Amino acid sequence: MPKITDERREERRLQIVHAAMRRVAAQGFHKTTMADVIRESGMSAGAVYGYFRNKEDLIIAIADKAMSLADRTIGELLEIDPLPTLSAMVEHITTAITGFQHGEQGDITRVAVVVWAEAIRDESVRELVTARFQVIRGRYAELIRAQQRAGRLDPAEDPELVARALFGLIPGFVLQRLLLGDIDPETFARAVRGLQRISDTP
Repeated sequence: MPKITDERREERRLQIVHAAMRRVAAQGFHKTTMADVIRESGMSAGAVYGYFRNKEDLIIAIADKAMSLADRTIGELLEIDPLPTLSAMVEHITTAITGFQHGEQGDITRVAVVVWAEAIRDESVRELVTARFQVIRGRYAELIRAQQRAGRLDPAEDPELVARALFGLIPGFVLQRLLLGDIDPETFARAVRGLQRISDTP
């Protein structure tokens, strides 16, 4: 029997992860069974279990997939010259997020909300998701430092603290988009520009 190459093995793993994301987006984490994922993937049970022992392994893989997409998006921003404004960065990130709904993985924003809820309920999942969130927040801090170097943000501000506020904007966008349906990347970025013009001076 010919040996499966590392590239082919990764393709099959990703096929399972995307199948799990589609099912989770459609019916939630708790209603999604391994049997559902197996059927959605079009692979045999033995093949799927060869990659993932249970749903917990899958949710970790889903979180890693979401983190890789976020990391790629932030990397794109850091390579743009000249550096975009903060509101333009927010628009770029939210545009990327809305674009992810059309890929093989289904609507990743719905999956993200399910993962957040599971992290609150399950301590082991929370530890794993929190570790990944810390990495993403660190990447946001890189964006803030770049804004400071460009002279657009006060260099006296702590980039790590500002990154927490920037990080908080994105779940807010996701929830409003899913629950209210009256927000899009352009109007959200315009709102961020409005916030930047608000003075803290009494």
